[in-house]
Amino acid sequence: MKQKGKQLRLGIPKGSLQETTSKLFAYAGYDLRISGRSYYPEIDDEEIHCVLIRPQEMARYVAQGVLDCGIAGLDWILESGADVKELADLKAPWPSYRTVRWVMACKEDSEFKDVKDLQGKHIATEAVGMTKRFLAEHDVESSVEFSWGATEVKPPLLADAIVDVSETGASLKDNNLRIMHVVLESTPRFIANHDSLQDDWKNDKMERLLMMLKSATAAATRVTLSMNVPHDQLAAVITLLPALGTPTVSTLADKEWVEITTVVNDKQVRELIPKLYQSGARGIIEIPINKLIE
Repeated sequence: MKQKGKQLRLGIPKGSLQETTSKLFAYAGYDLRISGRSYYPEIDDEEIHCVLIRPQEMARYVAQGVLDCGIAGLDWILESGADVKELADLKAPWPSYRTVRWVMACKEDSEFKDVKDLQGKHIATEAVGMTKRFLAEHDVESSVEFSWGATEVKPPLLADAIVDVSETGASLKDNNLRIMHVVLESTPRFIANHDSLQDDWKNDKMERLLMMLKSATAAATRVTLSMNVPHDQLAAVITLLPALGTPTVSTLADKEWVEITTVVNDKQVRELIPKLYQSGARGIIEIPINKLIE
């Protein structure tokens, strides 16, 4: 039930995650508008107050209680060391919401083969804390320098190796770099302030918001398949369906046929439809899904 004056302070990530986050909210049923130079995006829910924050700073502001909750990559959450509660992994097959890797890399023709070879060497990175922890795990002492950008161009003149983020690996190849180790795999996470979770109204608001966001990311890789199947082929068709649950079977006007509706992974469709057709299914329709609550 709405309580007058109550608002949830929500951090929206600025930069590479910004556009895809707007897309996520749209699929979840929210009209999130980020415009001009304003750091306060508008949203069609008067109980939510949005603030545009760099992902590198998001966890710190959530931990301090400046924000009740927000979205940031696991990499920057760990890098900040902030004490926040992770409520969900929002990984989705969209730009910047896929899994990204922080990798340790050196020049293709470098003599370095392993992190142990970097003992006493220089490493450039934007993620200094993450890199130092990785080195400590391998009992390696190196000089780790903060990089203000263009990290991939620094070896071999300005650094012996780098730790940098990579989604496709294209930039590393373009700069003749070779991956030595994967330091961390990261995806966007929904995080919350511990005290905010103890507030019944804020906790309930976050749960409802998160349900819709997760329904959108879950639907991103699923589609609905609907088809007509002869009664005598029903068992054969059902065995082909990797459904979330039991497929829905409905009777048709023609008693010799039934309709089957089910949800499948979109990557399976191109292999699945020919098999369904061969097993007797007809009138096969693929329908996109905006939301899926499992």
